[in-house]
Amino acid sequence: MTKRINKRLSQENSEQLLKLLKTRFEKNIHRHKNLEWPKIQTKLETNPEKLWSLNEMEETGGEPDVIGYDIKTNEYIFYDCSPESPKGRRSVCYDQEALEARKEHKPKNSAIGMAIEMGIELLNEEQYRELQEFGKFDTKTSSWVLTPTEIREPGGAIFGDWRYAKVFIYHNGAESYYAARGFRGLLRV
Repeated sequence: MTKRINKRLSQENSEQLLKLLKTRFEKNIHRHKNLEWPKIQTKLETNPEKLWSLNEMEETGGEPDVIGYDIKTNEYIFYDCSPESPKGRRSVCYDQEALEARKEHKPKNSAIGMAIEMGIELLNEEQYRELQEFGKFDTKTSSWVLTPTEIREPGGAIFGDWRYAKVFIYHNGAESYYAARGFRGLLRV
């Protein structure tokens, strides 16, 4: 039997998180020039499970912030904007299949598994490159990126970082994990 997690924050925790997100929003206007915080806050207040997911992003060191709005779906898009790969999400392999394939020295979790538990998605390569337009991210760390099937099926996975004033996307075995590699996520609200 699986344990049901209450995906709602207390009123006090919700207010604290909204205050933190508003402060980050105001400090980083370059990430969302034409968006208005009151509309975003209203959307968050009417979606408590999304607020819970943002709290998970925050608690694991992601520093989520709004980076855009999808007019087709009427959704605000939050990315992890921490300077380095979120500390609470490092030392994980890519997915459950990779985790199960390790015979020794298994990590505690996988990037895909953690993302599912948190209610978020991994950034894909295009989104990872888009994030880098807002600053320099992963200058000392790296982040797993959502891997296309044609790379994953034979056992690989991709990750990215910022080095030498450029975004690099690399490959590794999906079962590998490193203290300086985590993952970045996104949440649509």
